[in-house]
Amino acid sequence: MRNFWAGLVAIVAAVGPITSVQAEMARDEHSYAHLDEVRIKHVYLDLDVSFDKKQLAGFAELNLDWRKPAAKRLDLDTRDLSIERVSAQRIDGSWVNASFALAKRDAKFGSQLTIRLKDAAPKVRVYYHTAPTASGLQWLAPAQTLGKQKPFMFSQAEAIHARSFAPLQDTPTVRFTYRARVTAPEGIRVVMSADNEPSSDGRGGFRFNMPQAIPSYLLAIAAGDIAAKQVGPRSFVWTEPGRVDVVAKEFEDIEAMIAAAEKLYGPYRWGRYDMLVLPPSFPFGGMENPRLSFLTPTLIAGDKSLVNVVAHELAHSWSGNLATNATWRDIWLNEGFTSYVENRIVEAVFGVDQAVMDQVVGQQELLAEMKELPAIDQHLVLNLKDRDPDDAFSGVPYQKGEWMLRTLEQRFGRDKFDAVVRAWFDEHAFQSVSTEQFLDFFGTRLLDAKDSPIHRADLDVWLYQPGVPKNALLAHSAKLEAIDGLLADFVAGKKDAAALNAKTWSTGEWVHFLNGYGDNADATKMADLDANYGLTQRLNREITMRWFLAGIRANYTPMRDALRAHLIEIGRRKLMVPLWGELAKTPANKAWAIDVYQVARAGLHPIAQNTLDAMLGLKP
Repeated sequence: MRNFWAGLVAIVAAVGPITSVQAEMARDEHSYAHLDEVRIKHVYLDLDVSFDKKQLAGFAELNLDWRKPAAKRLDLDTRDLSIERVSAQRIDGSWVNASFALAKRDAKFGSQLTIRLKDAAPKVRVYYHTAPTASGLQWLAPAQTLGKQKPFMFSQAEAIHARSFAPLQDTPTVRFTYRARVTAPEGIRVVMSADNEPSSDGRGGFRFNMPQAIPSYLLAIAAGDIAAKQVGPRSFVWTEPGRVDVVAKEFEDIEAMIAAAEKLYGPYRWGRYDMLVLPPSFPFGGMENPRLSFLTPTLIAGDKSLVNVVAHELAHSWSGNLATNATWRDIWLNEGFTSYVENRIVEAVFGVDQAVMDQVVGQQELLAEMKELPAIDQHLVLNLKDRDPDDAFSGVPYQKGEWMLRTLEQRFGRDKFDAVVRAWFDEHAFQSVSTEQFLDFFGTRLLDAKDSPIHRADLDVWLYQPGVPKNALLAHSAKLEAIDGLLADFVAGKKDAAALNAKTWSTGEWVHFLNGYGDNADATKMADLDANYGLTQRLNREITMRWFLAGIRANYTPMRDALRAHLIEIGRRKLMVPLWGELAKTPANKAWAIDVYQVARAGLHPIAQNTLDAMLGLKP
């Protein structure tokens, strides 16, 4: 590879510099789009939501920016869309039918939609409807919701699932503004990653506008029995009416978080910051859809102990949504920066102790996860050739990326590092960026100085090698080190559960204790812990997931009913995939797990279904 890059440098020197990742990227390996020919700059969606058919139907109108007008073709990404017809706008404003061809479906990337044009049309309209099995949509029956009265639908577009509900150039290299009109059955509210008006009754359709340019993976929609409550001067929470007050209380500190982030990294540039708490089948902790973060109900612990996930999604308003990875190989630029910014917000709002505990837990869980990951997926810069980006999903872009950035902060000093990070966001606002751009930007401002404590070559180990560098600086928490001592005494039998005095432990302390205890779990000791602290019945899912993991290893049968309920109810991948994986390790547990999965599968998101079908060796 060194010879390749040396040759490329020589070519660039001869023909002139490549000024941006957009200029050099003609293709994204996860998209059929020819980015050097034409790019979408604005989208108008006119859609109808049908719960009976489990489909969105209507048209997408695409405003085009032609880079090569002579190309006279537009290649779009689709997955399981039924294309009814296509029309193109002529230069004089009239519309004519356009010929199109939908290629054979690829299991990973869907189908290429090629539209043939007689000239460089300023706009095209694609009339289509989605499939009931669209990978980016989940349709819930009333029984799967909190209220049990009305159905619910929500999207999840990251990484390459937007193509399953709209024909687009489904790559983070392309950014577009959008407007939409969406109709739905009476009594159903529609919300999107755009401006949402709580007083709208939806007559004539719900209307939306997103004036800031976004990549396709941030296009989002949800529909159901949804109510809103204001929690700050620029924030509402949206959720089912039965829990709107509880959600509002849990997230009432959101304005303090926004203010803390603005103080660090500059103004919030998206207008409103609203939050939508979804039904429990949502497969992630949160999704940073601009103006309306999607959140899992597993964050509602009743004591604000899990609001760091909200801090993470808010942090994306700078890292990811503002400065976006140009392709999915560089997802660490989104998630590593965001994990770092999240921790800084937590420190500013909830204190240094909490932030440091989060760092310690994150680092320890990363090191444990890497023991199970192939070396290729331990790099920050991922090799995704011929792979669905979802297949490489792990904590590496998050925690290893955060760890590298924290190392830079510690070596260069916080004030100096903060100034460069803020400049990174400012100078790349509403742009797509690459690792190479990161190295150039931080190189000229930090790494290339003769007296620099860290140079570019030092970052190569983080970016392009597996594992964590030997000289990585470990975080230390006095509170968690005290937990280590108590854990050692408990495992050795020197202390019983009551002697731990753990009734006032924070989430971070319990997570740390259970992470350390899992490999030493003993059914008798687990019964002692349960009798004193009621861990099987805890509402905090971060704690119960780790408790169940220990219980599977120890064959602690009293928690089986609660484990079964957890596996059926919770669709968040972080909180259930490790449990299914642990159950799959022994024949008896795997047989039990498959029986439970037959009940759980229908209520899970397609993304989660794909993961678990493979893990349990089942065909869908």
